[in-house]
Amino acid sequence: MVRHGNQLTLRDLDPRVLAEIQRVARAEGLSINKAAAKILKIGAGIQTAPESRCIGAQVDRFVGSLSAAETHQVTRSLRALEQVDDEFWK
Repeated sequence: MVRHGNQLTLRDLDPRVLAEIQRVARAEGLSINKAAAKILKIGAGIQTAPESRCIGAQVDRFVGSLSAAETHQVTRSLRALEQVDDEFWK
């Protein structure tokens, strides 16, 4: 069975739409065509939008990449951020 792909040509695209397609393509390593198809699926309600714009998804590729010593150093460095500066809130 031979399967032929569907073809769609878009003309007079809003530059903001084109920029978003290009951004998605770059960010996700997709072709322009695949990025446009993904955005169309989301817009049509066939696919849900990814939560990739939140910081949690942006750091997923680094999970587990630190050594125990590096993890300890980062955790120790972040402790200062957990303290409330009472003077700031007066």
